Amino acid sequence: MLSAEKNPNLLAAIGRRTLEPVEQMGKMAIFLFWGTVHMFTLPLQWRKIIQQVYFIGAKSVFIICLTSAFTGMVLGLQGYYTLVKFGSEGMLGAAVALSLVREMGPVLTGIMVVARAGSAMAAEIGIMRISEQIDALETMDIDPVRFLFSPRLAAALISFPLLTALFDVVGILGGYLTGSVLLGINPGIYFGRVESSVVMNDVAGGFYKAVCFAVLVAMVCCFMGFYTHLRREGFGAKGVSLSTTSAVVTSCVLILIADYVLTSFFL
Repeated sequence: MLSAEKNPNLLAAIGRRTLEPVEQMGKMAIFLFWGTVHMFTLPLQWRKIIQQVYFIGAKSVFIICLTSAFTGMVLGLQGYYTLVKFGSEGMLGAAVALSLVREMGPVLTGIMVVARAGSAMAAEIGIMRISEQIDALETMDIDPVRFLFSPRLAAALISFPLLTALFDVVGILGGYLTGSVLLGINPGIYFGRVESSVVMNDVAGGFYKAVCFAVLVAMVCCFMGFYTHLRREGFGAKGVSLSTTSAVVTSCVLILIADYVLTSFFL
């Protein structure tokens, strides 16, 4: 009799665990849909978009340059000592450039922007939610999705490809610093291999990934902050901290999953 009473509770718990992620994905899809629609709703919010481009894009330039420089230097160092075993050290430029343009550029750019700007977006919107500022917007008949999410989505779509391009260029220069300046590979051979190996399809594929990651990061970070008040794990400041953590972790995981899917599609 006791086991019969427990089984329905167990099934109900399994059902809740199964339906909660599906419900979250549905809410997120609707959130993204209305955010995209409001990007094109007149009047366009140019001032807010420019402010967010500055926050997401311009203020991330230093960390992107620093990360990309050392990533390119490490690729140059590791690539050289791998290729020299096969007498192919002249291919170092191609190895560094293709690794950055196809994979590491968009992925590391996305992860670094999540760490710097995505967490801030989630925390800022979460604080606005718990301090009832979003409720005040709704009371004044201002759509909070249009006011808070759409400018950030538009700014992410502008910033991510530009930051990815910057990451690729600085990373290739970092590989040159290690391969040519420190290890003695002819600079003409290094940049000649870069030019001959990287084609437009490689660059376009990296930009497609950057656009996809921009949508994922803006959607997840803004969504987590926007619905902070619905978290069961905690309320107030604790809810904001949990939402921010969840936004960063979820965004990074989705970036890696999307990278695999897009790479499979483009190959």
